Amino acid sequence: MKKGNDPIFKSVFGKSWESLPSLMQKRYAISPFSDEKIVMNGKMDIVFGWFITLLCPILKLTGALVPYQGKDIPTTVHFLSNPENDDFILQREFHLANRAPFIFRSKMLAAGGNEVIEFMRFGVGWRCAFSYDGELITLKHRGYVWRVAGMNIPIPLALFLGRGYAEEQILSDNSFRMKMTITHPLFGKIYEYRGTFEVKG
Repeated sequence: MKKGNDPIFKSVFGKSWESLPSLMQKRYAISPFSDEKIVMNGKMDIVFGWFITLLCPILKLTGALVPYQGKDIPTTVHFLSNPENDDFILQREFHLANRAPFIFRSKMLAAGGNEVIEFMRFGVGWRCAFSYDGELITLKHRGYVWRVAGMNIPIPLALFLGRGYAEEQILSDNSFRMKMTITHPLFGKIYEYRGTFEVKG
């Protein structure tokens, strides 16, 4: 595969790709085996309860989620490709007051059909299904995996960490809103971050 191939997410969205708003096509237009980059700037609110507070040391170690709360946190997100493979890399930079920027880096790999696995450190991944209904792009929980020796082994982390969900919606020609929540089977919604972004290119 070489630079110039279809965007990584075109096959994920399937027939819905052509009906995506132009801003969302631009947002997901990274091609595999390239050095392409898309940058988004925005502000985010991060809210969580006591359960996540207990997990903060683990979150810091794994680099997963953001172990700090706040409102209107200036945030920059880089969507990156890799010239050597078809990884879709997300690097999120949260500029919290009186702290060094917190960086959350992950990569997303197509997993067949409309499913994608987002991998964090140590090979732990969140599997989700992308869809577009004409108004919202949604990411629905399909389980957790642990990548070992190139294999994605399902692991029952939802019983402990909860189930993820995310959505995105266009606000204007160059801005959109998004939110991500985690809902625990016993404690209800335990984590949420939400915000608005502009796509810079």
